[in-house]
Amino acid sequence: MLKYAKQWVPSIVIAVVISLFVRTYVAEAMKVPTGSMIPTIQINDRLIVEKMLWMTTLEHGDIVVFNPPVAGDEDKRYVKRLIGLPGDTIEIKDGSLYRNDQVIDEPYLQEKMNYTFGPITVPADHYFFLGDNRNISYDAHLWDTPFVDKDKLIGKVVLEFSNPF
Repeated sequence: MLKYAKQWVPSIVIAVVISLFVRTYVAEAMKVPTGSMIPTIQINDRLIVEKMLWMTTLEHGDIVVFNPPVAGDEDKRYVKRLIGLPGDTIEIKDGSLYRNDQVIDEPYLQEKMNYTFGPITVPADHYFFLGDNRNISYDAHLWDTPFVDKDKLIGKVVLEFSNPF
């Protein structure tokens, strides 16, 4: 019995250390608990989140996981669409999103927004996020502080698996 333990324990320890390293610094699987990103992401869908943000460039439209600037939710993880980069001016009016005074085509939305917001300018080292299910999503248009600090970003969604049930 001891002979088998000596053979397998080092391999198991190495596997655990590598998996913890990958989950912490490289990529992580996550489950979506809410409908704020419907129709793009459904409740209970699973995501693969790439955490090496220093190796990638965030762009408008990316889906990102982050810790929100919301009192009581700072340790939670939110999944939203990146709408505003540092320096962008964001406004929502007449059911449409305006970025830097230009209407943005958002084919992933099922319905027009039924609220107005802004205009606001995204400060340096911050980002502005909205859910795809805009009229029910608890996102930047409702937060006291609508901007997410770059240090609160967890990673970019690179793969989504639909829940088969």
